[in-house]
Amino acid sequence: MTYTVGQYLADRLVQIGLKKHFAVAGDYNLVLLDQLLKADGLEQIYCCNELNCGFSAEGYARANGAAAAVVTFSVGAISAMNAIGGAHAENLPVILISGSPNSNDYGSGRVLHHTIGGTDYDYQLEMVRHVTCAAERITDAATAPAKIDRVIMEALKQSKPAYLEIACNISSAECARPGAFPMHLVRPSSDQASLKAAVAATKDFLKTRENVVLLVGSKLRAAHAMKETVALADRLDCAVTIMAAAKSFFPEDHAGYRGLYWGEVSTPGTQELVEKADGLICLAPVFNDYSTAGWTAWPKGENVLVADPTCVTVAGQVFEGVALKDFLHHLAAEADPKPASAKNSTYKPQTIAAADPAAPLTNDEMTRQINAIITPDTTLTAETGDSWFNATRMALPGGARVELEMQWGHIGWSVPSAFGNAAGSENRQHLLMVGDGSFQLTAQEMAQMVRHELPVIIFLVNNKGYVIEIAIHDGPYNYIKNWDYAGLMEVFNAGEGHGLGLKATTGAELADAIAKAQANRRGPTIIECSLERTDCTKDLIRWGKLVAAANSRKPQVV
Repeated sequence: MTYTVGQYLADRLVQIGLKKHFAVAGDYNLVLLDQLLKADGLEQIYCCNELNCGFSAEGYARANGAAAAVVTFSVGAISAMNAIGGAHAENLPVILISGSPNSNDYGSGRVLHHTIGGTDYDYQLEMVRHVTCAAERITDAATAPAKIDRVIMEALKQSKPAYLEIACNISSAECARPGAFPMHLVRPSSDQASLKAAVAATKDFLKTRENVVLLVGSKLRAAHAMKETVALADRLDCAVTIMAAAKSFFPEDHAGYRGLYWGEVSTPGTQELVEKADGLICLAPVFNDYSTAGWTAWPKGENVLVADPTCVTVAGQVFEGVALKDFLHHLAAEADPKPASAKNSTYKPQTIAAADPAAPLTNDEMTRQINAIITPDTTLTAETGDSWFNATRMALPGGARVELEMQWGHIGWSVPSAFGNAAGSENRQHLLMVGDGSFQLTAQEMAQMVRHELPVIIFLVNNKGYVIEIAIHDGPYNYIKNWDYAGLMEVFNAGEGHGLGLKATTGAELADAIAKAQANRRGPTIIECSLERTDCTKDLIRWGKLVAAANSRKPQVV
């Protein structure tokens, strides 16, 4: 039988560990989808639209380490680029694959459907290069293997999305079979001289400092250095703090854990601990306006060491070509202990007192009950908004995961991402916290949870508006048409699914709904939690004011 370009791509996806890929069909990718279906061990998962397809793949990459999304040209790929931009911002290797016009039409001067009406089809490739680390167009079978391999390799090496554009008449064209994928080349190796110098400079940095604190950032997972961070914490025996977007990237049951640093909305005691440290080691941080609470909590100065995924900055020196994983490994073997910060501080998880079960449901009581069901095998996806703050104040057992999207910050991201994450790790308990406004953007993907019988528990906060935007800058544009959210489940079930739609207006009703949701193993459960619009965390209000102040700075006179 003829071995094709599409089969080559499928085999490579299987070789890098994918068991599923996500797709939305269109006439330019139909033959490619047929070819991908021939692969053993690679399931095709369909999404409601291309934006959701990209976010579903992004969620799968969070669980599985990499992902692929297959869409059609222009009308599909441009929609998916929003999610691919999110994958780029959040450091997730998602391979976006777009079917494209027949190879004979390139340069022909013909106007084709699904284009912007011109005869130049380069615009999609030009656009996608801004949100990917590698992009290739395939219009002949001979060069397909090398281009496919380059795109996949770069995505894995850089932990960023990449792009393949495959002409519709090339997917079934004959090409050479692949050998084994060179996975040993995926992890970048350090420049040994630079690594040695960085470790030496860091040891000198630590010599004269006693109150040393680790601050864990959100690029740590992409740097594949989470285990090495724990080893360094064990070696230094110092206090360890996390940034908000790195929630769950360091075990909270570790003896050195001392809470979350987020400026004025930090865990009680953590802001003082971090800002008074005479040696702050920032591991894979992202310092943006959100993570610094409107630029009010940006650690700088001679007492701050920044270890990024590929370079280390310490004492005014920058050491390039240093893989964070290698740097932490060597430092954990050579650094002297610095226990003062841990010995002189304590950490107590924030607790929320149980409310009267018959009282109207509050944000605190909802958060308390969700936290109570989190286990080491739980993945909690928290939507942009107050769900961030509810998630970050929860106490996590070791092994529990929290998924956030604080760099891209796309509301609605969480529904398809939770679907993809659940598809990639069906052995875990999946919880989703999402606001009503965010849910309305991508609600359709709940139907795919029904289709695949994924028991995701969705806590839908119905407070009739975009509360995070209200906190930052209020106006009539922040208020939405209310839906019967629980009632939607019967629409998606359509008489054949096993999803549950429940409502909770009191603590007792929420507890009952959670019990029913946990017993429902053949589909998702949406629990519509009715809250007052003004009932949100104090931290959201404080943080929102700081971000609003940053946004409203007066123009500088040049």
